[in-house]
Amino acid sequence: MSKISVLIPLYNEKECIQNLLKEVYAVMENIKREYEVVIVNDGSSDGSEEELNKVLKEYPNLKIVHFRKNYGQTAAISAAIAESEGTILVPMDADLQNDPEDIPKLIDKLEKGFDVVSGWRRKRKDNFLTRVLPSKIANFIISNISGVKLHDYGCSLKAYRREVLDEIDLIGEMHRFIPILAHWKGAKVSEIEVIHHPRKMGKSKYNLTRTFKVILDLITLKFLGSFLTKPIHAFGGSGLGLIFISCLIAFFTLYQKFFEGAYVHRNPLFVVAVFFSLAGIQLIMIGLLGEILSRIYFQSSNRKPYSIKEIKKSEKEK
Repeated sequence: MSKISVLIPLYNEKECIQNLLKEVYAVMENIKREYEVVIVNDGSSDGSEEELNKVLKEYPNLKIVHFRKNYGQTAAISAAIAESEGTILVPMDADLQNDPEDIPKLIDKLEKGFDVVSGWRRKRKDNFLTRVLPSKIANFIISNISGVKLHDYGCSLKAYRREVLDEIDLIGEMHRFIPILAHWKGAKVSEIEVIHHPRKMGKSKYNLTRTFKVILDLITLKFLGSFLTKPIHAFGGSGLGLIFISCLIAFFTLYQKFFEGAYVHRNPLFVVAVFFSLAGIQLIMIGLLGEILSRIYFQSSNRKPYSIKEIKKSEKEK
């Protein structure tokens, strides 16, 4: 039977650690399958490191990865994947808003022929204006641009087959787009409703500025999905378009000069034509540089976007 790895990125959640592990282990013991819990401490500064080291003595099959500093959730999830051993991977948040009781449901759905099962916080317990509404807008945009129709990309509680994640390079803040990246590689993606609890401990790390970051990440994702291996098509196409427009404007200014007696140096359209032409050439050059960098990227060695301070394993095994 497949081994399950519960992956938990954690940043400044000292108050939640004891209750989090109590809930997770209660569920995993009832599943009656081989499992492990991997927690990545993403450079916490609130005493979470000391608290995590304490619980190593209390729980079996527990692995703690301490980062040297804060690298972000994507890096933490990437490290958790790399350090885990399971064939089914279940990431979740450490703030007690995800419910571990949903883990068996996600796994059951996964084993019905899917490669990715995403949680949907249909009854979300967050502030509507600052969290829920921006999330709904972002999910609508992401679903329509990517073609992967999910209601809740921001829900961390998901289930993956390891072979799917092993083929995905997680960089920047791409963790929320894993279902899209997996779908582009041919994975079967599904979604189920999950429970969402209001935050009772600690402090939220999310704010409205994250919505703008998501939009920028989405632009990056679209570029990586459509033009990573052919960046010249993205930049070069725009560049040629600008050069074409500049040529039309230039011909129009020449027409005005020879047939209407207009002075070119006094015509603002001439300046626009020169600007568009230069901009077009620059975009083509950026495309060529992108081609070179793309080849370097695919030929370079695999470097991790984080630095591990230490890895500790539970003193108990089960």
